[in-house]
Amino acid sequence: MELSNKINLAIRDVHDFPKEGIVFKDITPIMMDAGLSNEILEVLADQFRSENLQGIAGIESRGFLFGFPLAMALGIPFIMIRKKGKLPYEKISYAYELEYGSAVIEMHSDALKPGDRILIHDDLLATGGSAAAAAELIQKCQGIVAGFNFMVELQFLEGREKLKTYSDNISNLVQY
Repeated sequence: MELSNKINLAIRDVHDFPKEGIVFKDITPIMMDAGLSNEILEVLADQFRSENLQGIAGIESRGFLFGFPLAMALGIPFIMIRKKGKLPYEKISYAYELEYGSAVIEMHSDALKPGDRILIHDDLLATGGSAAAAAELIQKCQGIVAGFNFMVELQFLEGREKLKTYSDNISNLVQY
């Protein structure tokens, strides 16, 4: 069976979460399947091994689930992009709009060097707001957004269009 089919079968729909009318794509069943999780990691590592990346930036919190192991598999640093107030050292911030309101994310100011090629990873691409905000942080530090990777893309929300401003290298493992 193809990996995308395995992932699709593992993801469960949770209706009316986080608010009425939303169908949440829950990836936690994937975390319960070590074999599937390892297969996903192997595919991602193969996909990005030749990209000449200097880091993987994971968006809190589900972007950490595969972002950190992917960085380790590639032998490159992992950059945490967190909600405001969660990082202890000197940081830079970016405020943006979400599907359900607004948010501020932060990154340590020394997380990358100018010219570093960084892949931004998260579990889900919806409207693209969080990923675009992460790209803004990378660019504030004079890094290069080498691309975006997601477990799931909700195509009908057209978040991909927002991200093309930063990179045309946008990939996912499953689409809805």
